Amino acid sequence: MKTWNAKKEDYVDNREWFLVDAEGQSVGRLASKIAKVLTGKAKPTYTPHVDTGDMVVVINADKITMTGNKWTDKKYFRRSRFFGSLKETTAKEMLEKNPTFILKDAVQGMLPKTKLGRKMASKLKLYVGSEHPHQSQNPQILQ
Repeated sequence: MKTWNAKKEDYVDNREWFLVDAEGQSVGRLASKIAKVLTGKAKPTYTPHVDTGDMVVVINADKITMTGNKWTDKKYFRRSRFFGSLKETTAKEMLEKNPTFILKDAVQGMLPKTKLGRKMASKLKLYVGSEHPHQSQNPQILQ
């Protein structure tokens, strides 16, 4: 009996859409659930080298929570290619500037660091409010 592997053609048009309400949810726990859906590990047809995951729409991304003192202690770093250009931003400042970045960064950290991982990350749609333009896809609520 031969081993069955998923093929790219089987999953490109047959993706399901899931809706996640991030209000009051912890960043890390929510990110791990989203990463599992994006990679396709929740499906019995999971294949590591094929993108078998589904689309995820996250609403209320600005109402996430963090435990402990992470709002002030957690830092996000960025820099240009020049010496002395390191800039740091706390999680609280990042929430005010770019509320979707915190969750996007957490999910991307749980995905593979390859071309396939970047393709999986592009299936994540983050929105600040409760409105989103994906009503026509009839997203199911992710538990």
